[in-house]
Amino acid sequence: MEAYINGIGIISPQQTFDTADFLTEVVEHNSKSLPCIEPSYQEFLNPVLSRRMARIIKMSIAASSVCFKEANISIPDAIMTGTALGCLEDTEKFLSAIIENDEQFLTPTSFIQSTHNTVSAQIALQLKCMNYNFTYVHKGFSFESAVLDGLMTLAEGEAKNILVGGHDEMTDKYFRVCDRIGYWKKEENVPTMELINMKSDGSIAGEGASFFVLSNEKTESSYAVLRGIKAIYKPQSKQEIESKIAELLHSKELTFNDIDLVVYGINGDARFDKTYNILKDGIFKNSTSTYFKHLCGEYQTSGGFAMWLASNIIKRQMVPSAVLIGENKTKQIKNVLIYNTFLDTNHAVFLLSQC
Repeated sequence: MEAYINGIGIISPQQTFDTADFLTEVVEHNSKSLPCIEPSYQEFLNPVLSRRMARIIKMSIAASSVCFKEANISIPDAIMTGTALGCLEDTEKFLSAIIENDEQFLTPTSFIQSTHNTVSAQIALQLKCMNYNFTYVHKGFSFESAVLDGLMTLAEGEAKNILVGGHDEMTDKYFRVCDRIGYWKKEENVPTMELINMKSDGSIAGEGASFFVLSNEKTESSYAVLRGIKAIYKPQSKQEIESKIAELLHSKELTFNDIDLVVYGINGDARFDKTYNILKDGIFKNSTSTYFKHLCGEYQTSGGFAMWLASNIIKRQMVPSAVLIGENKTKQIKNVLIYNTFLDTNHAVFLLSQC
């Protein structure tokens, strides 16, 4: 199962939306929560419709529109998205209204738009796309499940161009809930560019909307080839992790030494970063090491940001200094591995290669 990445659209806490810039000017935060840098939506949405849409819906429609533009397609053969939290802002609005209005005189808008599949449905409505449409809600494997479905659908010959994406938003209420259970740093001010050096528990909160057009045909806009993906649930040892990675590489006739660069999901949480360090100092000690969560924060579909980063590194043959760990050990980048985890429970491995 392989696919060409022919278009990308992403809105994140960095300047990543519809721009030729590739992390030359990194937006540094000094906070425990990184909000997305949102564009003007006038080009992508009717202002009347936009007024009733939650932030995550608008971000996703705009990001997917840029994605289609890059891939030079108007309507995809299928839409697959992944989200852990759905349209959280609308969910909170509806639940708050239930309490405030004593379960009476409730407007249905927030409830209708609070469901997890609202984003993929709204994208389809905007395009008048009647094709296969599915949303995966698998916590830390949500985005990965959407990508896997896309790869399988292409392999079966049921589609030529598929939109896959991952989206999650951060709200004040959700931030406070997660803060109570130890997700975030206890320090008041967290310099994001120093996140990798912090040895305390917790990380920084993030959000984003990342969309990709996967195709079985290479085009002039192709970024890279997505050659495989593997999900590892609650691995019991480093040997199990290494074995699963080896399985993926062996299926593509590759070894650990063939990986030129690895993108790690290091998030500054001393409880969980040890897994990345074991890989970085062990089987991938000869590969160039990079990381990304100091740029986008921690959220359950952050794998989309990592795939954007890896795809651009391969296409541009350039490693931004803002993501580099140590020295750049390779001149030509052919094979890139992404290793990302959420709370050391959901471990995901992506393999991308040069077209």
